[in-house]
Amino acid sequence: MEKHLMNYETLLKITKAMTMSRDPEEIILLTVKSIKKTLNIKGCALFLVNPDSNELELVASQGLSEGYLNKGPVSSLQSIADSLQDGPVAIYDVTDDPRIQYPKEAQKEGIASILSVPIFVRGEVIGAMRVYTSQQWEFTLEDVNFVQALAQITGILIDMCRLYEGQNQMIDVLTKMREAMPL
Repeated sequence: MEKHLMNYETLLKITKAMTMSRDPEEIILLTVKSIKKTLNIKGCALFLVNPDSNELELVASQGLSEGYLNKGPVSSLQSIADSLQDGPVAIYDVTDDPRIQYPKEAQKEGIASILSVPIFVRGEVIGAMRVYTSQQWEFTLEDVNFVQALAQITGILIDMCRLYEGQNQMIDVLTKMREAMPL
């Protein structure tokens, strides 16, 4: 099957899951699994930026070892920071790129190339989707667009869940206020 058809099928599968599930964790995990499978790569991970620490916190991953995932804090200011400010960044050789925060750990994990794509919500960067390959990979525009589209869908999902959660909290507050008011 042609690569672009697989990409469309993956997009359809994920958007369909979004309409059927209210569990963002389930959809985010499906997204990283689908990217890994569709691109036939080593792994995929989704990080969200912690605004207090400026660290990228892992939300979901597929294909990466616990040792690699727990290598240390991932700084949004150090670890491929360009991708959070300027858009997608493709790193062809992790052993020879100063933007890699943990090059030895990446090498030990068997990672050769990385694609990092920002996740935007309402013009703000909230995280990054990262793709990891075991062989050096020249990421095509189609690869970048595919990962970027899924990152944006994930951003929309996260935002919708936050809004839904906020709406439920507001309803709870209003209900308690109404119950506390004398008739």
